[in-house]
Amino acid sequence: MSGGGIRFGTDGWRAIVAQDYTFANLTRVARATASWLRLAAEQPTVVIGHDARFMGDRFAQHVSETLARDGVDVILAEGITPTPAISWATKAFGTDAGVVITASHNPAHYNGYKLKASFGGPATPAMIGEVERRLSEAMGRAWAKRPGQIRTADVRTQYADHLHTKFDMAALRGAGLVVAHDAMYGAGQGLFRTLLGRERVLEMHSEFNPSFGGLAPEPIGRNLGPFMSLVGSSAADIGIANDGDADRIGVVDERGNEVTSHLVMALLVKYMHQVRGLRGSIVRTFAASAMLEKMGAAYGLPVETLPIGFKYVAPRILESDVLLGGEESGGIALKGHICERDGVYAGLMLVEMLMRRGQPLSSLVQELFDEFGPHAYHRADVHTPKLPAIVQRLKAEGGLKEVAGSPVQHLDTLDGFKHITAEGWVLVRPSGTEPVLRVYAEAGSEPRARAYVQDVADQLGISA
Repeated sequence: MSGGGIRFGTDGWRAIVAQDYTFANLTRVARATASWLRLAAEQPTVVIGHDARFMGDRFAQHVSETLARDGVDVILAEGITPTPAISWATKAFGTDAGVVITASHNPAHYNGYKLKASFGGPATPAMIGEVERRLSEAMGRAWAKRPGQIRTADVRTQYADHLHTKFDMAALRGAGLVVAHDAMYGAGQGLFRTLLGRERVLEMHSEFNPSFGGLAPEPIGRNLGPFMSLVGSSAADIGIANDGDADRIGVVDERGNEVTSHLVMALLVKYMHQVRGLRGSIVRTFAASAMLEKMGAAYGLPVETLPIGFKYVAPRILESDVLLGGEESGGIALKGHICERDGVYAGLMLVEMLMRRGQPLSSLVQELFDEFGPHAYHRADVHTPKLPAIVQRLKAEGGLKEVAGSPVQHLDTLDGFKHITAEGWVLVRPSGTEPVLRVYAEAGSEPRARAYVQDVADQLGISA
């Protein structure tokens, strides 16, 4: 059990600013981090960055000063920096860990603390456990006799320079493609223009606004209405949206229609295997599309399903040969890059795909349906005080027996309650980052997927 009510969830510690996300609690978390790091190194080094949230720079400075006072050398990133850039720097700079002050896609009143391991990806559950175990005693230790040093670095620019080594940017710029980019007021603002050129990129929400325009910076359909309209009414060949810290991606086709994260993963698997000629396993989290299983069988690629949270995916990338590791939320890691979700890198890979395939994005999606059958997806996020009672009920009853008239053939409880029918599946699961019950469904059509979610909500007595 962690100290002071601080608990790391699916992806780091997140809390409401001024309620639990305070300088005092940040001190406790930073000191616990220092205690963990000094188990393996007398004078460890950490790279620290922050996204575009309220007071992100001050929180990052406070963590830097706390770690330095506790004997840790600090490289503090200058300005707003995407999470994948910090993950890249953790490995490229040879530091012992990375810290990002971010609450990712959570609403504006949240902030958070993501911990990165020396390999350039999320700290493993075992590492997080070591930090949590030190929270209760973190404030009782004496400060280090030898304080660490703080220096700054332009991590964002170095990360962009690195991306130039991974793609033929001159070819991408010369391909004639137009890319629309919605930074959602987050840490990815300006990056695609930097990489692809101002004349090739249409920007939206690419300025500093820590309120995120009143929406959570999560790149999913219900938050992308104006962006979808922009893409559909412009000459854009693809729309790319990134979440608050730019490690996730949302995609819109040239007609202004959302391309779900499930289809994005499928498109990337097909492109990287069939065009780039790469192999490796497909590692997906529990709420990802069943289409990936069909693709694995067709292409002779192993498919592995893990609990939700990229912290479970990252170790598999380290341990084995992985072509793509991805999750339903739009977090995707690709072979040949860092052991981390990267919404900018995934976006560039999609632009390269359009260049090399020479077809509209909507046609490439239809090609997937022609090959593997139609797959539609729907998700509802429900704030409800009934959450504990719902989880207890599903445990006690062994899940629901039918969904929208379809008998449940199997209940999978790897992470939540996944009801599998002859036509698809519906998953009921508490969020790991906020007090929300998530209901996910996949079926052969969007109306059927929506019917699955609505029927489950009705059975559980909640409003979807």
